[in-house]
Amino acid sequence: MSHPDPLRQDVALDALNTLRLPARAAWFAAIDNVDSLRAVLDDPRVAGLPRLVLGGGSNLVLTGDFPGLVLQVAFHGRSRVQEDADAFYIRAGGGENWHDFVRWTLEMGWPGLENLSLIPGTVGAAPVQNIGAYGIEMAEHFYSLRAYDLETGKTVGFDKRDCAFGYRDSFFKQAGKGRYLIAAVTFRLPKAWKPVTGYADVARELTEHCIVAPTPLQVSDAVVAIRRRKLPDPAEIGNAGSFFKNPVVEADHYIRLAALHRGLPHYPQPDGREKLAAGWLIEQAGWRGRRRGPVGCYERQALVLVNHGGATGADVWATSNAVRADVLDRFGINLEPEPVFVGPMPAAFPP
Repeated sequence: MSHPDPLRQDVALDALNTLRLPARAAWFAAIDNVDSLRAVLDDPRVAGLPRLVLGGGSNLVLTGDFPGLVLQVAFHGRSRVQEDADAFYIRAGGGENWHDFVRWTLEMGWPGLENLSLIPGTVGAAPVQNIGAYGIEMAEHFYSLRAYDLETGKTVGFDKRDCAFGYRDSFFKQAGKGRYLIAAVTFRLPKAWKPVTGYADVARELTEHCIVAPTPLQVSDAVVAIRRRKLPDPAEIGNAGSFFKNPVVEADHYIRLAALHRGLPHYPQPDGREKLAAGWLIEQAGWRGRRRGPVGCYERQALVLVNHGGATGADVWATSNAVRADVLDRFGINLEPEPVFVGPMPAAFPP
């Protein structure tokens, strides 16, 4: 019995990236098991071609057509794989929708990820970016992952140390960039749960609903409500969520800025440095609601770049660099984009 060819040629990627940027893949395959992945990688039609691992396409800027093989992660499944006196261990396939997975863990009585509700993307992409929001980073509840090494053809296990998590960063964005397809991720969710409601928006949302001692689902509901108010829905307007990392500056730099800019939001870091709010810096630089051609900063949250229609990756590149230039000029801070740019690159932004 013959099996359908998993490889497709000349595939449009417009609907597979949340910025809705036009691009095509020379070759494309949706991968939901290791055997099909091996078959695709061994196929002589794609031998030697560059590869791009694609999750939900929510942290990606395509600046043109991709001349190689795009591998869409479609591993599914979720289950409790272990339990000890202190925690539940929950595994999910790399292709699972992140928000659906978070809500499922809460409904099953395994809290811990509620502050990360409604973040777009897949479970497999979460460790790559070390996603975070409202006082929580994914790394805090990460236990291990299983990935396929595209260079050696072997399945490899990674623990937290192997992943080298940093702020919106990991081994998979640095030395391991482009080499691994993450098939499954396991999270450690402690049984001793405490709500994380220190962020003003979350505390305010709960207070408005007269919630003093929130349940995990109530924290999730609050986060969902906040995100829906402040952030655009990628199904309605193309965007990649928060486009820039919150910069971390030395204490003396913060002191100088605070003296010049009243109300500058800041978050003290364990090493004595200060994390600043990139959205506030961008808004003060005059970019909230401002457009440069088809790309602009969202009217409700300057941190988000949106595609108003018809934009290309080059348009996103140009607008993001214009925003960075104005913030650098006003505050002396060089913002770093969160998404990964893939494709032909225009002139680089000055370091």
